[in-house]
Amino acid sequence: MKASMTEKYDPYENAIAERINGILKQEFGIARNIKNIDLKKQLIKSAVGTYNNFRPHLSNHMLTPVEMHKQKKLKRKQYKSKKLNDASIVKL
Repeated sequence: MKASMTEKYDPYENAIAERINGILKQEFGIARNIKNIDLKKQLIKSAVGTYNNFRPHLSNHMLTPVEMHKQKKLKRKQYKSKKLNDASIVKL
């Protein structure tokens, strides 16, 4: 069983973390076969900075994550199924 990457252990929150990891690997190439760990860390740091500061997100009303967190009017779009609730989610 794979451990959750989030504090809430909510499968939807974990899906968000997995999506971000996929974007970092696919769009920013952090999965490249680079043997130098310092170079790999620098590449990851740069990708996360670009992702948070320059890449707008549809779920954030086309704001970057930094812009979204700074503003107070808009809420992040939710993509949870309306059919599911806590009672229908199997607790492990």
